Formats: sequence, structure tokens, C-alpha cells
Amino acid sequence: MNDQEIAVIVGAGVGLSASLARTFSDNGMKVALAARNPSKLNNIVAETDAKAYSCDVSNLEEVKKLFSDVVSDLGTPNVVVFNPSARVRGAITDINPEEVRDALLVTTYGGFLVGQAAAALMVPKKRGTIFFTGASAGVKGFPMSATFAMGKFGLRGLAQSMARELHPQNIHVVHVVVDGGIRSVEKGRVEAEEDISDKWLDPDAIASTYWHLHTQHRSSWSWEIEVRPWVENF
Repeated sequence: MNDQEIAVIVGAGVGLSASLARTFSDNGMKVALAARNPSKLNNIVAETDAKAYSCDVSNLEEVKKLFSDVVSDLGTPNVVVFNPSARVRGAITDINPEEVRDALLVTTYGGFLVGQAAAALMVPKKRGTIFFTGASAGVKGFPMSATFAMGKFGLRGLAQSMARELHPQNIHVVHVVVDGGIRSVEKGRVEAEEDISDKWLDPDAIASTYWHLHTQHRSSWSWEIEVRPWVENF
């Protein structure tokens, strides 16, 4: 293997993950993308010369296989990004407990599995960056959204614990709170002519923040940062 840095983006899609893939690739990194359905990543794979993998983050064996395959194909990752999450909306008296369990297995347990696998590879090398993509729900629980709040609060706790444990071992762990909607043509999040400009988060701008965090000098590491549109309420 050469000295080219390697980024693994888990829970990849066509929004923020695609912007991250382009940003990492443009900065000379080799990119691996993991998703339950990797066929949806064909365009960004072609654009960034990334390698795509199938992975259900709630399945221990699939997460192990993902990282084993990445190491075999590309080498030990320098950056791992955990993006997946799942929601079950509804009143606390009505939401389906089994759906809640399945959602938490993705958002929180999946974060643990990916974080553990990334750390196991990075600690012996004494270098690396692990990102957990959070949300407003990880710092404030909203009504009708208990499942998402539990998942994202748990992910934030995981990131904080890992940061305190791993920063002294030269592994940078960062929790990124995405406080607002990300601009997306697919989801109809585009600004109309009468809208306030930049009311949606620009995924490319978020990706630039991730890159900055990866390249932060360790004398001033951040463990958490919030990104939000300038018009978003705190």
C-alpha cells in the first residue's frame, strides 16, 4: 500500500456523503463508501473513483467484513465517517416498540460498532479521525421524536466518551451537530426565488468543515462542533 490517505464514509448517500467523498477525493484521499444499497452510489463512485461496499451497520459481522475488506483493498483508513440514522415519528404512547428498537440499532448501536472497528485499526497506528454525524435531536429532544432523540443523544454520548479516551492516543474523535435541513434536490429542499438565501445547509460547506476538522492541529482539537444556517434558531 502507498501513503495515500483513505477515508471510509459509512451510511453513504447522495447528499452530505457525496459532498464528503468529493472533498476527500479532491484533497488526494482514496474513498470507500458503504451503504445497505451501494448501487445508489454509482454516480459518486464514478465521479470520485471511490470503491463501494454493502453494509448494514446494525450487523456486527457486516461491519467487521466492511473494515476487513477496506484494509485488504485500500489499506488502514485515516478517516471514518458515521452517517446513518433512523427515525420513528409519533406520540410516545403510539410508536411501535419494535420499530424503535430497530431504529436505535442503526443510529446508536451501529455508531458503536463502526466506532469500535475504526478505533481498533487506528489505535495501533496512533493516528486517525473518527466523525459521528449528529443532529439537533442530539442536544434537544423534540415532541413526537423520542426515537430520534434517544438515538442521537446516545451517539453524542458515544462520541464524547471516545474523544476523552482516544484523544490522548492521537485519535481525533469529532461529533458534528447538523442543526438544520441540508439542501437536497431529491428531498425538495431547494430555495425558491422568494426565499431567504442560504436557508438550507450547503452540503459542500459542511464537507469543508469536516476537512478542516480532520486537518486541525492537535494542540487545538475540537470534539464537537455545530453547523447551522445563519437563519436557523438556536
